[in-house]
Amino acid sequence: MRRMKGEGSLRKRPDGRWEIRVMLGRDENGKRKGLSFYGKTKKEVQANFEEYKKNTRDGIRAMSTQTFTEWSDFWLEHHRENISPTTYEGYRYTLRRLQSHFGPQKILDIKPYDVEVFLREVKREGRPDSFISQCRGMLFQIFHKAEANDLIRKNPVRFAEKMRSTDTPHRKDAFTAQEVQLLMENLPTDIYGLGIRLMLGTGLRTQELLALEPRHIEPDGSVIHVRQAVNLVKGTVHVGVPKSRDSYRDVPVPVNLRWCAVKLRATNKKFIWEMRVKEQPCNPSHFRNKFKAAVSGVEGVRELTPHSCRHTYVSQLQALGVDLATIQSIVGHASEDMTKHYLHVQDSIKEEAVQRFAAAFHVDETHWTE
Repeated sequence: MRRMKGEGSLRKRPDGRWEIRVMLGRDENGKRKGLSFYGKTKKEVQANFEEYKKNTRDGIRAMSTQTFTEWSDFWLEHHRENISPTTYEGYRYTLRRLQSHFGPQKILDIKPYDVEVFLREVKREGRPDSFISQCRGMLFQIFHKAEANDLIRKNPVRFAEKMRSTDTPHRKDAFTAQEVQLLMENLPTDIYGLGIRLMLGTGLRTQELLALEPRHIEPDGSVIHVRQAVNLVKGTVHVGVPKSRDSYRDVPVPVNLRWCAVKLRATNKKFIWEMRVKEQPCNPSHFRNKFKAAVSGVEGVRELTPHSCRHTYVSQLQALGVDLATIQSIVGHASEDMTKHYLHVQDSIKEEAVQRFAAAFHVDETHWTE
């Protein structure tokens, strides 16, 4: 063996390959630690060694010898406090698929081509484009954090080609204006019928509605303060933060629906919608059953989902001429690009917008007065 300018030793192995061996000191037990580089030719192994030295000069640490499984587990645990329990469970599901492919590979060895091979493999499995997008997004985050901590020189996902979408765009169902009018007039006046009316007239998500406490509604029913949302974690209902930062909002209620909000505020319970267990919010699946029963009882209305109320609200406001920035401000969409525009929407403009809704779908409050 001979020294390479004092930076390791070069030799030709019995199997014909060339090897450069670099000593990295000693471990905690005093045993010498080393790192080997291999190549079919002397030129190839020297190139690999030079790449290592460049990485070292650029700040690549010994920790970059971690496997994908080791680093991705570390990343998820430190990312956990930034996401909801429901999102965390979803991340764990996606991460299992990533680790089944990249698991034992060192993060420093994963290249853009490897990412492309993986995404094509997932596509061949028949997975939807949304799942492929989730996989790519999570890979990007994992490697972005590694790059930020000087564990790799560059994020391989950034240079990997994107998969072409082949899914047929899904049309989001919404109630027609005629169906909205029928629902407003004919839904029952129990907490479920009142809640459905509010979803149609405010665009609240089901998870936001079921997390409402009486204190979140103004005494006159004019505003609903969205401060929390329910989510399911392994089948158990929990109350946590709303879907995104922009989901924290104060939603104006149309004048002709404020009587619904006032009635619901009068509920003498911690949560307006509770299960049999005291002070436990309603399970979304239970609410969906109640929603289906209530809507199916109104002749001339299709049996859509609770989330269709949100799509309906947005589409009806658009049809009434309300600008997109105002609509996004009211419903709490988390588009960063649009946020820059609708953060400056004034409360008076929001109020005017929802009054257009009230004028379009008139409900005679005295008809329901007991």
